[in-house]
Amino acid sequence: MANAFLSSYLESINSVPGELQRNFNMMHDLDKRVEDLLAEIQECHDRYLTSLKSSSDKSKCLSEIKEKFVQSHAYSDDKVQLAMQTYEMVDKHIRRLDTDLQRLEAKQRGADKTSDSRMFVDKRSDKKKGEAASTALPFSLISGAGEGLDMPVDPNEPTYCLCHQVSYGEMIGCDNADCPVEWFHFACVGLTSKPKGNWFCPRCSKDIGK
Repeated sequence: MANAFLSSYLESINSVPGELQRNFNMMHDLDKRVEDLLAEIQECHDRYLTSLKSSSDKSKCLSEIKEKFVQSHAYSDDKVQLAMQTYEMVDKHIRRLDTDLQRLEAKQRGADKTSDSRMFVDKRSDKKKGEAASTALPFSLISGAGEGLDMPVDPNEPTYCLCHQVSYGEMIGCDNADCPVEWFHFACVGLTSKPKGNWFCPRCSKDIGK
């Protein structure tokens, strides 16, 4: 799943480096044009102050300076537009990456829940191999566990968690290999969803913190 997502995303941004390089080259070229125009304006300004005597020559020089300023302003506007286009292009790919990552994480969380459910059964089966009590009753048969059952529960049914009740609902395993309890009900440890990374039960967290 992750490999397919990565391949698709890399393919979608394959042309981005080339487009960025082209836009940066164009912005650099616009900068150079503006610098050249400013140098010409400075030259006209110096000529206006030092060597021009007739009013017609001065008027012509002022018109030339004005035209060059207008042109440099147009180049600057072009550069701003190009910079905005470049930003929007990069931002579009970033937004797509964020959206795709959220979808991937949602799918991964769904896969993790299924995996955790299987790990729960496998782990208890390995630890109590050969014991008839190793398989938990389905939740549909023990609805209301921990809150007073209307029907008797197999006394050989293994118990878990801080509440010492049978398995029901969503459960999480402590990542401490030596945890004496191992599995906990979400509600009993204040969880509403599976946390990312390693998770340690309150007892093991306290021991680790010592």
